[in-house]
Amino acid sequence: MEIGTGWGGLALHAARTYGCRVTTTTISAEQRKWATEKIKEAGLADRVTVLGEDYRKLEGTFDKLVSVEMIEAVGHHYLDLFFRCCGRLLKPHGLMALQAITVPNRLFLQHRTRATFINTYIFPGSCLPSDAAMLNSIARKTDLELVHKEDISSHYARTLALWRDNFYSQIDHIRKVWPDRSFSRMWELYFSCCEAGFAERDIGVGQYLLAKPKARPRIGHLNFQG
Repeated sequence: MEIGTGWGGLALHAARTYGCRVTTTTISAEQRKWATEKIKEAGLADRVTVLGEDYRKLEGTFDKLVSVEMIEAVGHHYLDLFFRCCGRLLKPHGLMALQAITVPNRLFLQHRTRATFINTYIFPGSCLPSDAAMLNSIARKTDLELVHKEDISSHYARTLALWRDNFYSQIDHIRKVWPDRSFSRMWELYFSCCEAGFAERDIGVGQYLLAKPKARPRIGHLNFQG
């Protein structure tokens, strides 16, 4: 189960590379349409199902659950609900992989109530969680345990710089579609702000592996299997 399809890239990769059977959900009609078309083109419609369901309405249980940078849209008031739903969707031996953009624990209370350029103009209403906020919710509302974390913040500073370069390599086409220069300036500011934020560790990004009680590790490996 994938919560937050995006444009379908992860679901396609999991099915094509590892033979996974994937159920993925998004509340974006545009992303669902795009992902469904790409999955059909890849000949993987028998392995990947794209739903248009809110994660709170999902049913069934799954061996694995993954969510990549969707939790930022949940909002701090709903972290408990999000993790409770994730725990409910996993089998007793299940694993959850989570990727999240975060703020340092010391800045979380301030971030929750502060209007910024990004949560006003780029991702309206979004709220970056902190490690402590997520782990507290997980401990209160689930039987999941954190078994591994990777901090990839330094990679993301370079990623944002490359995204900005790619954006401007297509600037002539972009300005034909969106001629208002404020559009391109807004995205340049977004890429630059995020690059600086990751470089200075005012924001971070982590990959978290969470395990249900009956999940067991492969001997000699960090990764867990059900």
